[in-house]
Amino acid sequence: MLYSLATMKDFFRLLRFLKPHLGIFVLAVVCMFASALFDGAQIAPAIPMIDNVFTGKEIAITRPLPAVLNQLVSAINAMPRLKLLKLIVLSFMGIFILKGISAFIRQYLMAKVGQLVLRDIRNAIYAKYQNLSLEYYSKSKVGALVSRITHDVGVINNSIAQGLTDVFYQGFKIVILLSIAIFINWRLFLFSIVLFPFISIPIVRIGKALRKISTKTQEKMEEVTSILYEGISGIRIVKIFSMENYEVDKFTNANQGYYKIMMKSAKRIISVSPITEIVGATAAMLVLYIGGKQIIQGELSFGMFTAFMGAMFQCTQPFKRLSNINAVMQQASAAATRIFQILDAPVDIHDKPGAIDLLEINKAIRFENVSFKYRGEKEEVLKNINLEVPVGTVLAIVGPSGVGKTTLINLIGRFYEATQGQITVDGHDICQLSLKSLRGKMGIVTQEMFLFNDTVRINIAYGNIQASFEAVVQAARAAGADEFIRVLPKGYDTVIGDRGFRLSGGEKQRLAIARALLKNPPILILDEATSQLDSQSEILVQQALDRLMRGRTVFVIAHRLSTVRNATKIVVLDKGKIAECGTHEELMKKGGLYKQLYQLQFRDV
Repeated sequence: MLYSLATMKDFFRLLRFLKPHLGIFVLAVVCMFASALFDGAQIAPAIPMIDNVFTGKEIAITRPLPAVLNQLVSAINAMPRLKLLKLIVLSFMGIFILKGISAFIRQYLMAKVGQLVLRDIRNAIYAKYQNLSLEYYSKSKVGALVSRITHDVGVINNSIAQGLTDVFYQGFKIVILLSIAIFINWRLFLFSIVLFPFISIPIVRIGKALRKISTKTQEKMEEVTSILYEGISGIRIVKIFSMENYEVDKFTNANQGYYKIMMKSAKRIISVSPITEIVGATAAMLVLYIGGKQIIQGELSFGMFTAFMGAMFQCTQPFKRLSNINAVMQQASAAATRIFQILDAPVDIHDKPGAIDLLEINKAIRFENVSFKYRGEKEEVLKNINLEVPVGTVLAIVGPSGVGKTTLINLIGRFYEATQGQITVDGHDICQLSLKSLRGKMGIVTQEMFLFNDTVRINIAYGNIQASFEAVVQAARAAGADEFIRVLPKGYDTVIGDRGFRLSGGEKQRLAIARALLKNPPILILDEATSQLDSQSEILVQQALDRLMRGRTVFVIAHRLSTVRNATKIVVLDKGKIAECGTHEELMKKGGLYKQLYQLQFRDV
């Protein structure tokens, strides 16, 4: 092929997704071969049509033929012209009907194979997204990740549906047509292909340039997608700050950059076709001169020369298609490389060999000399944390912003992995527990609880999708949400919009609490669950939280210290370490950091 196998390695890796659909693909290839045969077969009737029917001469072949072909030529030469014309017309009709049927089947089958492969690639990427750690997402743009599964996979569509079809179908077609040309007059064939090697030089150079351009194209599309995603998801903030024009300009500039790089790509792709046409036309003129000379000298019949020229001219389109494959494959290779950046990304947090299920929690959760730092960072976020949380404890974690409160909680569910020390549940190192059983024992309510663009019922039952409607209603009532749900247009079947756009902050929080109640987890995490609510909503949500916290081990992260006064134990973090630990009263008596933070919040009250 014209493109380098080394640069195409990621594309060839993608072909593993073809394996489950190999039967359909092989059938499509068979139909491609049949179509190519019929393409070649339609040349044959032209010889007797010209030599016998139109000019009234016999087919003249100077070279020796197999006995079967000799008999066929003799029969055609002896046949009355009108009868031969009818037979030729019927032959043409039969060939075109069979060619059309095989063409339809091969195109349909390849379209099916292409879509099946794209479906499987998208499924594989999305499944990988679900298995990647939170640390991976902390370093990635959502829009860029969306672009990989939409734009990049879309680029591959051309290489599967079009590229593989052209490689086989056009390849078969060239082999059959050139075989016909060689059979008719091999010397004339050699003259006709003298210039074709010169096509490869500019095409190879164009292909190399296209690979670089294609990578930049996909990067630009990532930028466009990221801006689009942020602009739509943050539309409320955009409007509050009257930044509509700024966002439009930002998107316009990124879109203009994408347009420019696409035009560079288009210019190079389009240039391939004129190059092949010029070389092809030059070769055709050379053949026309030499072939015409042989006809004049009686060395070749006009019908045979016409068939030869027909075969060679029919090769022009397949050669053009194959030359364009280089561009398609280079683009696909760049997209495949970016796709495998996702598929090859290491899954840092997974079940260890021999992991056991956590069936219940009866004793305590312990942090033993736990430290943590993000990958690539020198500074530790948490340093030598030692903490015991007995079952049924309400533990509040407070401290200045950025001291690692949320990070500490994330370590419990192994959303991040401790870099030193260990966390145990009832004596079991959480790294030896299955992730599903560990996280299945946890529920969470945060200040920005994510809700899906689905019905109220599905959002509440998200952790237990098979829950009965009665169980969903019961959880909603316990969360104080049933009353406002009932007045929604379709009640529990109301679609609440992206991120619960149609609901107020208090209503979102109560749905999140209902979701946690339905899951009924023994470990509950409350991360600033009431920090963004108005006073009335906070009272309703706090009442629901009080019901949710009963009989559970609760971790409460709060900046508003008034909400943690009744906690069983309060841990104060400072610079990644536990600075103080005790009840509200004990910490106030110590007069340390907790008292300073408390007095700072209430000095104006």
